[in-house]
Amino acid sequence: IKGTINPMQLSDLPSMCSSRAGVQGIGVNYGMMGSDLPSPDKVVALYKANNITDVRIFHPDTNVLEALRGSGLGVVLGTLNSDLAPLASDASYAASWVQSYVQPFAGAVSFRYINAGNEVIPGESAALVLPSMQNLEAALRAAGLSVPVTTAMATSVLGTSYPPSQGAFSEAALPTVGPIVSFLASRGTPLLVNVYPYFAYSAEPSSVPLDYALLSSSAAVAVTDNGVEYANMFDAILDAVYAAVEKAGGGESLELVVSETGWPSGGGGYGASVENAAAYINNLVRHVGRGTPRRPGKAVETYIFAMFNENQKPEGVEQYFGMFQPDMSQVYHVDFSASS
Repeated sequence: IKGTINPMQLSDLPSMCSSRAGVQGIGVNYGMMGSDLPSPDKVVALYKANNITDVRIFHPDTNVLEALRGSGLGVVLGTLNSDLAPLASDASYAASWVQSYVQPFAGAVSFRYINAGNEVIPGESAALVLPSMQNLEAALRAAGLSVPVTTAMATSVLGTSYPPSQGAFSEAALPTVGPIVSFLASRGTPLLVNVYPYFAYSAEPSSVPLDYALLSSSAAVAVTDNGVEYANMFDAILDAVYAAVEKAGGGESLELVVSETGWPSGGGGYGASVENAAAYINNLVRHVGRGTPRRPGKAVETYIFAMFNENQKPEGVEQYFGMFQPDMSQVYHVDFSASS
């Protein structure tokens, strides 16, 4: 989780209500940094019982992959950030990774993407991402598997995020992100991006209306960008990344997948409450099917963060992003049927 998007400057606030359309399904991140989480088979059953169609896991876990066999859930499989160095430098390590974690499950688990690293750009491991992607892709092809390979980025890759049309990658990120964008665009594979209006709101609550951050249908237009009106921060952040991707050579064909987005229900952070978390997630589920102003009508594939509250994460809000407690009781209700 990184919350480093610049809060949007605000213009006059006329009132505007938006219509909502549906999307075929929505995913949820399955984090495992808890000492008291249910067994993987129970977790998979909980996904299915709640009409959740897709799951993202942050690293390969064979017990989880076994539980996902025949489940019908789409799976985004991440690598450990610590595995990027051997994946980037050693093609045989990438081949072994695929043989251990993808090939044995490929017939019975529906892999949507493999993401090489999570939120490592910009940073000391950034240069490892593209060669890791290339080696994983080659290993998958050699194994006769066609799973798209990508990476997941935080919005800290942006140097400019306001107004959305001026979105651009930072000078620190662009040398790494540019070639990744080209790699993905040439293959028709989306870029994964983690989008957190909560952190922008909690950093500057006096500058960001709560309804704008929560995707409230009654929120007023808070940003006007060359005549394009934004009544929620989720769309504004996503369109800033789309603008940056276009400037980096991705064109209008490269799609974005929101690999994480969520709102904490506790932990002491400003605006962290059960009420706000329930509002954000339910509004999000209803919203993402309609696309963004820059990609109207194009449903946004979205993965909520996260399934469970995790007590081994850093103290504070990071322990409270779950929709469920470890005993599988609801922290708050989410109507996933609203997305279909």
